[in-house]
Amino acid sequence: MFNEPFIKESESYYAIKKWTEEFPGLKAGITTRLGGESEGCYDSLNMGLHVGDESENVVKNRAIIAHSLDFPLENWAAAEQTHGNSIHEVIPSDQGKGSISYSTSIKDTDGFMTNHNNLLLTMCYADCVPLYFLDKQNGKIGVAHAGWKGTVEEIGPAMISKYLDQGSVLSDIEVVIGPSICEKCYVVDDRVLNRVKKVLEDGNDLPYNLKEEGQYHLDLKKVNRFLLLQRGLVERQIHTSGYCSSCNSDFYSFRRENGHTGRMMSFIGWKEK
Repeated sequence: MFNEPFIKESESYYAIKKWTEEFPGLKAGITTRLGGESEGCYDSLNMGLHVGDESENVVKNRAIIAHSLDFPLENWAAAEQTHGNSIHEVIPSDQGKGSISYSTSIKDTDGFMTNHNNLLLTMCYADCVPLYFLDKQNGKIGVAHAGWKGTVEEIGPAMISKYLDQGSVLSDIEVVIGPSICEKCYVVDDRVLNRVKKVLEDGNDLPYNLKEEGQYHLDLKKVNRFLLLQRGLVERQIHTSGYCSSCNSDFYSFRRENGHTGRMMSFIGWKEK
C-alpha cells in the first residue's frame, strides 16, 4: 500500500511526516505557492531570488517560512543551482549564504549535506525532483535538486557515495523523493530520453512511454528511484511522493506556466538532535 511521505502542515508548506514525527528536532519539507507577498506570475509565496520577482517580496516570503519553522534566515544556506551534480558540505560558516541575496549563494551547487545543527539546507524547484537524505544513525542530512540533467548526471547516487565516504552505513540511509512533475505532465524528446537510457541498467521497469514519434512521457521520480536502487539502496529505504507539481495548484510548475513562474523551496535542518 502506498504511503504518502508528505503531509500539508499549513497553506505554506508540506512536511515529511515520517521523519518529523520520528525525529521531533528535524524540520524537513517543501513550500507551496500559497500565502505569500509576490504578485503576478509569481503569486504568491515565491521562494526564488533568481527568477525576476522583486527581491524584497521574496525575502518577505522567506521570512514567513522562517517564522513558521522557527528557523531564522541567518541560519539558512541557499545555492546557485546549475542543473549539475556538484555537492557542497555545509558548515556553520555557510550560515546565511544566499538567504536574502542571490549574489551570496553557494556557487555551482545542486546538493547540500551537513551533520551540524541549526543549519537549514534549501533548494528551489518548479517541476524538478527534490531528493532528501537522512542517515538515521548519525543524523547526517542532505538535499538535492534533480532536474533531468542532474538526474542523468546521477546526483542521487553521488549523494549516497558522499555519505558512504564519510562513514555512513548504506542500510542506515533513507531517501525521500519529493513533489515534482509526474509522467503524464512531463514530455521529453529523443535527446533527453537517450541520456536517461544510458544511465539505467537493463531489466528496469521502463520509466517512460511513447506519446508520439520523438516524444515521450517520462517519470523523473521513477528514474531517480531506479538510480538509487542501482547504487545499492533497497525499496524500503526510498519513499516517493505522489504529488505532482504540475497537476496540483498548490505548487509552481515551469511546464504548466510556460516558464513564467515562481519557485517552491525544499528544506531540511536540525534544530536539535
